[in-house]
Amino acid sequence: MEQINRLKAVLAEQNRTGKWLAEVMGKNEATVSRWCTNKSQPTQATMRKIAELLDVDVKDLLVSTKK
Repeated sequence: MEQINRLKAVLAEQNRTGKWLAEVMGKNEATVSRWCTNKSQPTQATMRKIAELLDVDVKDLLVSTKK
């Protein structure tokens, strides 16, 4: 499966969990788990909110398309 987001890595870098993100976002843990495993993707607006909560640039949550 193609990696599109780096959400799992960024959460780990900040010692945060998917459970924490689900709680603060008011989302189901299963939904956040699918985001973290790239089985589904959050909307652009949701990515912006996640970036805000993690205090990172939204670009840091995405896998670069440039090598």
